[in-house]
Amino acid sequence: MKLLEGKVAIVTGAGRPKGMGRASALKLAEQGASVVVTDLARARKDLEIEGLLGIGSDFAPLERLVTEIEALGSKSLALAVDVTDAGQIQACVEKACETFGGVDIMFNNAGTGVGVGPFLDIPNENWDLSWQVNVKGMVDFCKAVIPKMLERGGGAIVNNASMAGLGAAQGYGAYTVTKFAVVGLTKLVAAEFGRQNIRCNAVCPGNILTDMGEEEIKFISMEAGVSEEEARHLFGEACSLGRAGQPEEVADVVTFLAGPRAAFLSGVTVPVAGAMPLGI
Repeated sequence: MKLLEGKVAIVTGAGRPKGMGRASALKLAEQGASVVVTDLARARKDLEIEGLLGIGSDFAPLERLVTEIEALGSKSLALAVDVTDAGQIQACVEKACETFGGVDIMFNNAGTGVGVGPFLDIPNENWDLSWQVNVKGMVDFCKAVIPKMLERGGGAIVNNASMAGLGAAQGYGAYTVTKFAVVGLTKLVAAEFGRQNIRCNAVCPGNILTDMGEEEIKFISMEAGVSEEEARHLFGEACSLGRAGQPEEVADVVTFLAGPRAAFLSGVTVPVAGAMPLGI
């Protein structure tokens, strides 16, 4: 029997082709979970970073992901959800329950790097957007899924924080501040709902070759005045293992934390970073 047979998972930010959300949805499905995959799936200029890749603005990648999940023998549903809209979040959770009978696993993966930059140069609107996407969206999803999990006798929440949520380095601005907040949210939920059999943990990825990782390589190239090839080398060399990670390596940890083999883990932050230094 697969470890997550009969479980229902929601994964946010699952629409990017090289994303941790997509990889995690597939890993959860491999273990037997039914998976609701969500992403913004529409254009939002305010979440784009000038000179770098835009956000996922197309529903088609989610539809393709559903097909891949179903090919693994699991059930799936794709929904367009803007995590800055509490109404859309609640509607997503209600639809998951209507379709699959409840929610057992939540992977809060959606995030934005729009708040990256020198502290004094970050516009107020980017601070606000960073808070709304990286923190408030996770808060609202937790508030929506926890009552449903309680109805099923418990559940597992995994939040995607970052190594930037464990140590600060210059130039990461609102991204660092909000990722520290994700770690705090994780510990709070674990402390408050543990006796009701709801576990909450966080993964803290380092330099991972996701779509956002590719954006960071371009950012390093621009900031350091080096070629993208040199920036890619620097990106990998920051890790003690001497290479950047793959989305699937984060997804393996997410799936472990969501499953029964992590039954006595709650309130922990797991660096998935190849022994990358933390910062301050």
